[in-house]
Formats: sequence, structure tokens, C-alpha cells
Amino acid sequence: MRAGRSLGRQFGWLWASYAVSAFGTRLAFGAFPLIAILVLHSGPTEVAVLAAAGLAVGAAVAVPLGPWMEFRRKRPVMVAMDLTRFAALMSVPVAFALGWLSFVQLLVVSVVVAAADITFTAAGGAYLKALVPPRDLLVANGRFEATNWTATVLGPPLGGAAIGLFGPVMTVVADAVSYLLSAVGIRAIGGREPRTVRTEAPPRLRAGDLLDGWRHILTHPVLRPLFFNTILVSGLIMATSPLLAVLMLGHLGFAPWQYGLAFAVPCLGGLVGARLAHRLVARFGRRRVMLTAGALRACWSLGLAFIRPGVAGLVLVIAVELGLITCMGVFNPVFATYRLDQTAPDRVARTLSAWSVTSKATIAAMTALWGLLAGLTSPRTAIAIAGLLILTTPLLLPRHDHVPQHERELARSHT
Repeated sequence: MRAGRSLGRQFGWLWASYAVSAFGTRLAFGAFPLIAILVLHSGPTEVAVLAAAGLAVGAAVAVPLGPWMEFRRKRPVMVAMDLTRFAALMSVPVAFALGWLSFVQLLVVSVVVAAADITFTAAGGAYLKALVPPRDLLVANGRFEATNWTATVLGPPLGGAAIGLFGPVMTVVADAVSYLLSAVGIRAIGGREPRTVRTEAPPRLRAGDLLDGWRHILTHPVLRPLFFNTILVSGLIMATSPLLAVLMLGHLGFAPWQYGLAFAVPCLGGLVGARLAHRLVARFGRRRVMLTAGALRACWSLGLAFIRPGVAGLVLVIAVELGLITCMGVFNPVFATYRLDQTAPDRVARTLSAWSVTSKATIAAMTALWGLLAGLTSPRTAIAIAGLLILTTPLLLPRHDHVPQHERELARSHT
């Protein structure tokens, strides 16, 4: 199947909704810390709390939402989460205009948006699995991945320019409006969405039921190692992001535009990788591509510990990030498709929710831990330790393929 073929009008609306919200999010990248610093005159501790607590508490709030939405139609849930993010974010410029904006409000909005992000992502994954035939899932995920990296290339520079002209609050308005437009796009998909068929007793949101997503992941022979691999890689990469900013902008004296350039240009590699993923799978097979790209993406981060001032240092950062992001661009859509294939339709929402909750909480915890480690040693040492740990993560990649039980049962029913 050609990667460029149409996947239908309904997928087109879903893709357009994803694109507009992704661009809005990247446009407002870093807006909350800037508002806390420039408007509320918050210190470093408060800014760190805003970043970590929003993720951690938002993840905790989202825990019961996976089982709750599993057997509900996913499109209304996605619309509700978009509208929730719109309302929460719009409260910030309203409060700012009235002179009521506070740090507590920013913290509450961060929590609400983080919880809605997790719920929307889980519902969206389940809806995509129902909307797109299995043979087209990789192409669909590749298009989402390419869109994400395109938004990452364009959004932050434009957002930075908008902040310079209008202030950080206006980028929050743009982000909020993007969620409203996303909700309109999802509503425009139309058609009747079938309910997920139950193959087990319905969840009642008891304590044990809340763990169903994790239970499925941790008892699955392939998802379990993939879970630990992706959680650790994303956690270690994100934990070093603030340290890189401190090292480059503080210790090494790079200008802000150089710092932005160093992380914007390599995102083009993610776009290229996402567009290549389908062709690579067609030629070499899904498991081999996932293992190779997953292993290669662990080989780059250690290079960031050797940054030096000047042009050579800037070129090194761009080269390292380009290699890392290109590998991620290939790995992410293949992995996302594989995870959907390995999960029965009546478990997708819980599985994706559990995965996302764990990822957000891990990033928050590791960011705080690596900040402490950098304080005890130095940002360069902490980045080097993270790079060495990432080198061990390919050991967690699954070595064997697996045919899930629901696919075996489906195959037997056709024989």
C-alpha cells in the first residue's frame, strides 16, 4: 500500500484536528514558565514545581479515566477533553485581564490540561484503531508523527516571535483556540461510532479495576519490555532538557536564538523518519525496523555531555539531536502501531491511559531527580549519566514477535 494514499474523509478530519491542536501546543511551548517568571515574578523553585507537579498530579487525576471511558464512544470523550482544555487555558488570559491571575491558578490549569491530554490521547488511540483498517494503521501513525515534528519545527519560533510582540499570555489564547478548533473538527467527522464490544465483565472503577491497563501491559510478553524501554528513554531525555538549557544558555554562553536553532532544525529529521517508516517496514519488516530504530535512538544522548562553546559546540548539538530525532521519527509510529495491534479493542483505552500516566509521572520524577543530581555534581555530569543509562535501554526491547490472543481467535473464527 502506498503511504500517500487517502485514508478517507473521516481520517482527514481527525488528522486536521490533531494538526491544529499540535501546532497550538507548540506555539505556546514554554508559555506557563514565562508567565510565572515575567508576570507573577516566580522564582526557580516555583517554576520547577509548576512543571513537575502539573505532570504528576495530572497523571494521578487521569488514572480512573481510562477504565471509565473504555466502553463509551470515544469521539464525545475527545470533544469533551478538547473543550476542557479550551476552558482551562482561556481562564488564564481572562484572569490576567482582570488582574486576578495567580500561581495557584497556573498550577491548577496545568493539572487539568495534563489530565485531559492523557485522556484525549487514550481515547484518540482507541478511536483510531476502530476507524482505520489494520493495514493502514502504520500510515496513519506516520502522518501523525510527521505532523508532530512539523509543528515542533514551526511552532516554537513563531511562538517566540508572538511572545516578543504580544507577551506570553497571547500564545495561551492561541493554544486554547486550537483545542476549540480541534473539537469542531472531531465533531465534523460524522458517521456513527460503534461502541466497543465487551469481552469481559464491565469495569466498576474499583481499586483493582483501575490497574487493568497496567495488568495487561505487565503480563504481556512483548508490551512489558517495550513499556519499560519507552518510559525510561522518554524520562531520561526529558529529564536532561532543563539541564541542557542551563548548560548552553548559562555555562557556555549560547544566545537564545542559537539554543532555539539547535533544537528546531533537527526536528526536520523526525519528519523525514516518520515519512520513511512505512517504506522501511515494507522492505525490512516491522520487528526489525522497531528493534533497529529503537536501539539506534539510544546511541546519541551521551554526545550532549561533550558540548563546548562556539560554532563547534552548536554543530555538535544539532548533529546529536538530528540523529536522535530521526531515529525517533522512525521508531514512534512503528511502535504506536505495534502497541495497538497487540491490544484487544476492549483494552486499548485502559492500556494507552496507563502507559501515558506512567510516562508523565516518570518524566516528572526523573526531572526532579536529575535536577537534584545536577545540583550535587554539575549539569554536564548529570547529562553524561543520563546518556550512559540510555545506552542500556536497547536491552529492554523485545526480541521476539507475538501474535495477540484476540488475533488468534479471529483467525480461528475464519477457518
